[in-house]
Amino acid sequence: MTVSGLEVRADRLVVTWPDGTATPYPTIWLRDNCPSGLHPQTQERLLDLLELDPSPLLRAARLEEEVAVLEYGDGHVSRIPLALLEAHRPGRPSADPAAVKPDYWRADLTVEGIPRFAGPQIMADDGVLDAWMRQTARFGLSIVDGLANRNDAGMEVAERIGFLRQTNFGVTFEVVSMPDPNNLAYTPVALPLHTDLPNQEMPPGFQFLHCIANEADGGGSVFADGFAIAQDLRAEDPEAFRLLCEVPIPYRFHDGEADIRVREPVITLDRAGEIIEIRYNAHIAAMFDMPADIMPAYYRAYRAYMARTRDAKYRLSFKLESGSMVVFDNRRVLHGREAFDPSTGFRHLRGCYVDRGDFLSRLRVLARAKSG
Repeated sequence: MTVSGLEVRADRLVVTWPDGTATPYPTIWLRDNCPSGLHPQTQERLLDLLELDPSPLLRAARLEEEVAVLEYGDGHVSRIPLALLEAHRPGRPSADPAAVKPDYWRADLTVEGIPRFAGPQIMADDGVLDAWMRQTARFGLSIVDGLANRNDAGMEVAERIGFLRQTNFGVTFEVVSMPDPNNLAYTPVALPLHTDLPNQEMPPGFQFLHCIANEADGGGSVFADGFAIAQDLRAEDPEAFRLLCEVPIPYRFHDGEADIRVREPVITLDRAGEIIEIRYNAHIAAMFDMPADIMPAYYRAYRAYMARTRDAKYRLSFKLESGSMVVFDNRRVLHGREAFDPSTGFRHLRGCYVDRGDFLSRLRVLARAKSG
């Protein structure tokens, strides 16, 4: 790492790079990020920002190999690596090794196009783990095959990524037909496409459904890319898209032990206008409570999204086999189930969640290991 020049001004340092571009660094930023203000082991900031002058006076700067040595009016001397300055240019967010651009898909992806990886290889090889996670982040969906004939085999794959998320259904959950269910997943009826737990303050991130047995007639799994549906709605019906982004609706789950509710929109955008989250579950959406004058328009928008979830152009259907596990981004990919007849055989999926934050953390750690 090298630079063409350092220009000292009273309130900033201007760094000129070899390509001729120049970057100004305010002195308050330079002092706030001086390595001497960080704990040597944890790298957490120890410096009290309020102890600094609001505009520290920079008197001199020089290069010593790949370090900028900065001298301030109060006598403080900073040694800031050029690599740090290059990686954190003001106005240019630093690169995130966990960032994976989503690849929107529709039914033309086909079942054969869903990324598939072998569970034993994921468990044994960090390179395979990284490749699988990146493909899962790209498509929001993958299949893991060859799991051992143990109930915990799928959960162990999930724990290669991070901690399992506990919800009111537990750390793990068993998707079987029950005589006294508190959720439609625990019945044999068809489940329309949805995301899980939109009633939570932060819905779970990645969902893992390990197939223990799938012997009953029916019971196929159905998936659709909720981002692709939203993107098409944005292009084809901008007003419907706007309403689903801007108008929060109530979601609620309640049983004898819990009553969990939030009010959030169906579609969430980031600051750049990119789609980052879908909350869609018609079964636990509570009674709409927006003002009456916008309610008809909102219903039209909601139905427009719903209609696309029923359109075959978006849907992939397949029957999971024992020893396989489907993994998907619950805040992006909609999932559902075809009805099945429990009298014809046993159907049992075992599920868990890993939050997005833990998923992204694991990708960053794997990237750090690859870079040495």
